[in-house]
Amino acid sequence: MKIGLLGYGKMGKAIKEIAMERGHEIIFIRDKEITEGELNKADVAINFSIPQSAVENIKEALQIQVPVVCGTTGWLSKMSEIEQFCIEKDSAFLYASNFSIGVNLFFKLNQITASLMKGHESEYSLKLNEIHHIHKLDAPSGTAISLAEDIIEVNPFYSKWTLNGEEETQLPITSERLGEVPGTHTLTYSSEVDEIKIEHIAHSRKGFALGAVIAAEWIADKKGIFSMSDVLNL
Repeated sequence: MKIGLLGYGKMGKAIKEIAMERGHEIIFIRDKEITEGELNKADVAINFSIPQSAVENIKEALQIQVPVVCGTTGWLSKMSEIEQFCIEKDSAFLYASNFSIGVNLFFKLNQITASLMKGHESEYSLKLNEIHHIHKLDAPSGTAISLAEDIIEVNPFYSKWTLNGEEETQLPITSERLGEVPGTHTLTYSSEVDEIKIEHIAHSRKGFALGAVIAAEWIADKKGIFSMSDVLNL
């Protein structure tokens, strides 16, 4: 498979390494100081650019019917615009706030836990904490937002999520930026008598890169709007 990389930072480089290990060819690279190859010859494009470049990069690929797998967060106010553009161009688009196989299983576990805890809000308070490296540009993380939105969808007690909020019906997210931490997400349900905690700890970027390449392999011959739930059949 021929892959175009839109964004060539640490994640882009990790994706290149994994893709080549799996027998794929990187035929296009774009970053703020690099443009190499021809995007129109790619079977799929993987976007891990900075948020400010994401929409332009995605549209450029979809315009020429190159399917796009996108892991950039911090641009989601334009998601409906991108999905409509993808449909108009008869192409394929897959967004995930996190491509790690483990994180996507964690998403499912979070949904199940949130459903089980529904109705116990007077007994258990809920907090969501995320920790990432100091280079991460957005806060809270896209993964934390996905976790929060999945909880709100199944538990109407929470009206919305908020960063460091304290109102009872708002799901509080706290964000920390420490060293080179790849990503830790912790959900804690606390009561006077006990505590329930579910957590995912990433040890390296390799899991994210592998998941992105697996998603690219899956979407290459498809049309439509997809997620990692489709890839993993969750």
